[in-house]
Amino acid sequence: MWYKPLINVFKIKDLRQRVLFIFLVFAIFRILANIPIPGIDFEKLKQLFDQFKMLGLLNVFTGGTLERFSIAMLGLGPYVISVVILQLLTMIFPSLEKMYKEGGEEGRRKFEQYGRILTPFLSALQAFGMLSLFSREGIISYFSPLLMLSSVISISAGTVLLMWLGELISGKRIGDGISLLIFAGIAADFPRNMLAMIAGFDPTKIFSYLLFLVMVFLIIVFVVIVTEARKIIPVTYAKRVRGFRMYGGVSTYLPLSVNPAGVMPIIFALSILTFPSMVANFFGGASGILGQISKSTLLFFENPFVHSSLYFLFVILFTYFYTAIVLDPKTISENLQKMGGFIPGIRPGKATAEYLSFVINRTLVFGSIFLGLIAIMPTIIQSITKIQAFSFLVGGTSVLILVSVVLHTYERIKSEIEMREYE
Repeated sequence: MWYKPLINVFKIKDLRQRVLFIFLVFAIFRILANIPIPGIDFEKLKQLFDQFKMLGLLNVFTGGTLERFSIAMLGLGPYVISVVILQLLTMIFPSLEKMYKEGGEEGRRKFEQYGRILTPFLSALQAFGMLSLFSREGIISYFSPLLMLSSVISISAGTVLLMWLGELISGKRIGDGISLLIFAGIAADFPRNMLAMIAGFDPTKIFSYLLFLVMVFLIIVFVVIVTEARKIIPVTYAKRVRGFRMYGGVSTYLPLSVNPAGVMPIIFALSILTFPSMVANFFGGASGILGQISKSTLLFFENPFVHSSLYFLFVILFTYFYTAIVLDPKTISENLQKMGGFIPGIRPGKATAEYLSFVINRTLVFGSIFLGLIAIMPTIIQSITKIQAFSFLVGGTSVLILVSVVLHTYERIKSEIEMREYE
């Protein structure tokens, strides 16, 4: 049965200790999430969240830390962005690409180290920008250069500490630490948002609530199906004779995910879309042409139709772009050829790479549209059910992250238990 691995986890001492350690890290994360930066007017902060709905989505990703203005307010965003930047740079610098793809375990460790080095600088830059913006909005009641410096250092330290905690979790080999912390952040605010929804229950909208629940259920089912979906490509390994033994001659398959980019295109598109609004809001009080441009930009990006359309298109664009980085048909073709494998009916080498590229691009048509719809799901839910509360939390992006992390962690736990059974 599917629940047996979860029960067996607590029967095996080593696995039980690892799981309890992860829960301890989650507890530390929640403590950090509730340590606020001094001098914050939370009433004005709430008004800003009501004014800019995009902040609500960012708040979900950070586990409510942005809403509390805690030292962990940036979450793991700077680390994720630093990794994305480095992966984009592999397309510009061949030496970096060679280290990432051909350097083996040592190359990957060095690549991750570059990401760790870049994270504090990105954290400081983001912290300074957000603190400056909130100071201009009057959210920070008193501000000085010393308080600005100490706040930037505190927020950057909070991000670095979360990154370190994530790596500690990864070292336990139960799941990816960064993904599990993002999962913990989203899941932690689930009860609070659920209670807020119950408190605002309107009996006259019972049909809307039922429709809302049906839509949420369908989203979860759809996300699970697409997350687990694979395009199967048959692979055959040629027979090879070494000494007196024969190797190969077996048939297997190459599973290609329908959504190989995961949730990264959504996060990247969200970062791109929020940047113009934040800059325009920063210069909103300026006079002359600059002030007019800022106001026009804010009006443009606050239009629900414009925002949703751009969000949808950016997600599709970044799905193809990011997949091209993490899934290289040429590399897959070369690895198959080195191991004596080939796709039946396709010549090894260049022809195989072209075939894989064709299959990946065709599969991504569905995968990219799926991600685009997932990204704008909160807007769709709100427009159909007229229920705004809780829509960000049950939006497709949150569900995609929760489902992906749960399925991945479940598979890791299952494989750990099976390995011990073989021993």
